[in-house]
Amino acid sequence: MSKLKIVFLDAQTLGNDVSLESVISLGDYVAYPSTSPEETIGRIAGADVVITNKVYMGKEQIDSCPTLKLICVAATGTNNVDMDYAAQKGIPVRNAIDYSTESVAQVTFMQVLNLVGKSSFFDNYVKSGEYGASGCFTNAAVPFFELKGKRYGVVGLGNIGSRVASIASAFGMEVVYFPTSGKPHSSEYRAITDLKEFLSSCDVVSVHCPLNDRTKGLIGYQQLGWMKSSAFIVNMGRGGIIDEADLARALNDGTIAGAAVDVFTKEPFAADHPYMNLKNPGKLLLTPHIGWASREARECLIGKITENIKK
Repeated sequence: MSKLKIVFLDAQTLGNDVSLESVISLGDYVAYPSTSPEETIGRIAGADVVITNKVYMGKEQIDSCPTLKLICVAATGTNNVDMDYAAQKGIPVRNAIDYSTESVAQVTFMQVLNLVGKSSFFDNYVKSGEYGASGCFTNAAVPFFELKGKRYGVVGLGNIGSRVASIASAFGMEVVYFPTSGKPHSSEYRAITDLKEFLSSCDVVSVHCPLNDRTKGLIGYQQLGWMKSSAFIVNMGRGGIIDEADLARALNDGTIAGAAVDVFTKEPFAADHPYMNLKNPGKLLLTPHIGWASREARECLIGKITENIKK
């Protein structure tokens, strides 16, 4: 029996500090650091298995590769694959479920604590020399609030959202969630199905839902206007869930106190992105889609890819 031909279209996304040997051992393995849309069809020619993190696999790509037996998504989200067409062609698509829960939850609270605690401001205050010149042992000019007793809102109470909720609870916060399906499903936390009521009642909100027809553009300027002016929002889901221009506008006019974003509509984004032109850049924390990417999460992801190919 001939070996499986396995093609990984964007292997650089997994970094260089984790081993792909378990995948490599399964067949004739070819890896490309990254692949442009124009390169995809040529690179998957003759492949039995295609692994992709972000490279799009649609009708044109699938039809070009009659040998294709499996598409492995090196992620949880499958919005980079035409799932309906793959099913129509009888080609299974396998993603990696629950490999990054702890990583995303940890980065979420890294952002929350930095936002609420104003850590960037205080770090800059000391490093700039202002602290040394102040003559005072502290700085109480920029207040921050304690999380205990505040309300934490989770948009999308799946595996990740549930883990974030448990951490918020450990801080003594009241946790509520907005079910994007419209159907409450947790006996542990209270659902608020009206988005206006949900957003207007929370002190901190974090987004952990997938991007789909129900969630695309879910939060725009009007919805941000429902939030408290003292509230913070963190997007760890997908870039298209919160309108990026509207979030920048809301930060510029003081509609909300601050935000943190790890995901973007286009990744990476251009230099003229609205997030790069804020009046007060300190109100927005940005990370380059790293929530999923702890070393442990990437090792787990490789294990799941391996098992998906074996099955």
